[in-house]
Amino acid sequence: MQGRNLTIDLRLPKVEDQVKETWEACNQEEIYELLNYEGWYADTLWENDILSWSGGTSFQIHNRWPEPAILNRVGDCMMEYSPNNTYVEDWRLKSRTEGPLVSLRLIEEINLTTGECRHRDGALIINGDWAGLVLGRADDIISDIKGIQLRDLLSQKQYDSGFYKQVFNFETSVAQGDLNSGYTINHSTQASRLETSLFCLDGFEIDKEKNEITHTFEYSHEDKNETIQRRFVIDTFEPAFHYQPTTVMTKESQRWFEEERQTLGRYLEIIN
Repeated sequence: MQGRNLTIDLRLPKVEDQVKETWEACNQEEIYELLNYEGWYADTLWENDILSWSGGTSFQIHNRWPEPAILNRVGDCMMEYSPNNTYVEDWRLKSRTEGPLVSLRLIEEINLTTGECRHRDGALIINGDWAGLVLGRADDIISDIKGIQLRDLLSQKQYDSGFYKQVFNFETSVAQGDLNSGYTINHSTQASRLETSLFCLDGFEIDKEKNEITHTFEYSHEDKNETIQRRFVIDTFEPAFHYQPTTVMTKESQRWFEEERQTLGRYLEIIN
């Protein structure tokens, strides 16, 4: 998911390989798999065709992507190259028609009923028919484990269930839908969130002077209804953004392509 200055990234195993239970119900092998999931948001910085990320918050406790990315787009395809030549990623545009482009940075999520801070830092991005949400941990992971992989925590016997509750107090979810009927989650670091609503459509208020949005909604937990409020800073707010599935060719390149089509297009397949 991409806003003007924010990125949300979610990387999971294939659906059939994903852990289907919450972490409390998992054995050690399943918890290891969960600890290897990846979801984050970060600030984006464009310089020519190079994109780098900074800040933000991540489920992982180390930066898996320290290098900038070299990007080149053709049509609905954007190729991302690693500067050290270790990988190439092929991204495809999902939203193709006019729709909302909204990116909000989460300041905090507060349980107004109890006064508890549930999450600090995060992001909400809406790209037309798709939307993504990141909810950061309320508290940072303790500092003495920095420098190791999150998945290696299983070998650290001193960490109890309370610690893992803190570790898994993080969510990155991606959903599909629209602003009229809502967005339903189809990919998430939290198995319990699948097939549920990404966010309630009601309860949003805009404070233009502060450039902030608050979202207040009811949350049912352990047979209790509690009031939750999220506070966001606005990064992008465009109700009708035109998502362009094509890139422009010059007249000269178009002429060249037509002349060479018999070779270039021998096995060409148009993808709608």
